Amino acid sequence: MVTTQTADSVLKSYYLDVVGDTLDKSANPFFAAIKKTTSDVWGRDVRKTVRVGLNGGVGAGTEEGDLPSAKGNRYAQLIAPLKNLYGTIEISDKAIRASQSNEGAFVSLLNDEMEGLVKSSSYNFGRMLFGDGSGTLATVKTAGDTAKDAVFDTLQYVSEGMTVDVYPSAGESPKQKGVVVEALDRAAKKITFSEDFALAAGDFIVLQNSYQLEMTGLKAIFADSGKLYGLDKEEYSFLRPNVYKSVGTLSEVTIQKAMDMAEENYGSKIDLIVCSTGVRRSMLKDLSYFREINGSVLEGGFSAFRYSGVPVIADRFCPPNTAYLINTSDFGLHQLCDWQWLEGEDGKILKQVPGKPVFTATLVKYAELMCYRPCGQVIMTGIAEV
Repeated sequence: MVTTQTADSVLKSYYLDVVGDTLDKSANPFFAAIKKTTSDVWGRDVRKTVRVGLNGGVGAGTEEGDLPSAKGNRYAQLIAPLKNLYGTIEISDKAIRASQSNEGAFVSLLNDEMEGLVKSSSYNFGRMLFGDGSGTLATVKTAGDTAKDAVFDTLQYVSEGMTVDVYPSAGESPKQKGVVVEALDRAAKKITFSEDFALAAGDFIVLQNSYQLEMTGLKAIFADSGKLYGLDKEEYSFLRPNVYKSVGTLSEVTIQKAMDMAEENYGSKIDLIVCSTGVRRSMLKDLSYFREINGSVLEGGFSAFRYSGVPVIADRFCPPNTAYLINTSDFGLHQLCDWQWLEGEDGKILKQVPGKPVFTATLVKYAELMCYRPCGQVIMTGIAEV
């Protein structure tokens, strides 16, 4: 007989490993390529000490002259709070009772809930990798007396079914909380919400309860200025990536020059290129000499073609006209633990929502993405797309 106790046991013994492995390896090819580690986690923070530049105690001299002065390595400490990543499923009491005498129906019920959780989580974790940590999904470009009349700057990071909060441009308290994205007009860049309200230019939407709480993504890491992991990029040059702007039409020389920037300046070996789908099409069209079209299979089962031996992957969340040239060994996902179910004091995973005939279970991971050497990475912008 199927009970909530049975569901608890199945969620712990079977679904946790399957879902955790799927989210870590199959959500995103870049996410799958970087290492996951519990090192350098201190309390609620990640504190990573990195070496900056070269050891200064090296030099040439005469046989009778002075030896080089001892100059130790220079270090900097990167500090960032662990981000709280959650995913929740919901099962009604009615559904559980309806499948009490049918284990097959109950398994199908759980499978459907878990597939929905994995799909939603994969979407949002993939999106976070390209964000700046603020959680901003879209910003109002043209105001509307009703929300569905407002025009947004982009809908690249928005999907039907999302539950979002609406903030004014200054980012104070939200104007609306917990509204659902009912429909999208991608051509007109308009959103229909579950509620109607006025939107002003500069208002923006974020995933529910996530404002300024998401992982530090590539937008923050590849920014020209500002702070990163508690340090000012103006004061620490190793935090500033190589920037190649206004690229235009791609050529073998152009992309090789960008790769050479990282190696010549910082000895960094680019081993992954992440770009928009339009840039990938341009590479397929314009980079014929060094392109290996037969492709290869990456970690997580992702397929990619190679340019000069370097895998090229396109991501739906990569900004248009943009390519990131990455040394994946400079990245790490620091986590307190792997994916776990939130458990009550009684050890149960499924918990009844107070006052409702509904049970919920929540997956959690406490983690933060770090780039130890942004200076070893390259961003190319303004690439002509096909």
